[in-house]
Amino acid sequence: MDWYALADEEVRTVYRDLPDDLRTCLARLTVTLDSRPAPSERSEPGDRDGLLGLFTGPGFAESEDSDMPMPAAIRLFVENLRDEARNDPLLFRQEVRTTLLHEFGHYLGWDESDLAARGLA
Repeated sequence: MDWYALADEEVRTVYRDLPDDLRTCLARLTVTLDSRPAPSERSEPGDRDGLLGLFTGPGFAESEDSDMPMPAAIRLFVENLRDEARNDPLLFRQEVRTTLLHEFGHYLGWDESDLAARGLA
């Protein structure tokens, strides 16, 4: 099974299914598929071993001319998503979808309680 192709297909499906105005809001955001987070991304030992996705860069409400050196991006960690889904392709697609929507929320400025209220925590 090509888990990267499956993740890419689900990312495209999520984008396709978004309302036009939201898709416009997300236009400057990139999504990449990585195997796992780098050890340097762990703030404490073991902290991010199961990290499924990560939003980095300026949020939607921040100016494109902000001091952030990196563009807005979401990284999805395919191997962690596969582990979370226990190698089940259907569960994997659901995890990709939920994680991507969760990270979209961070980009739009939602905190963890906002995401939980929307079922995305």
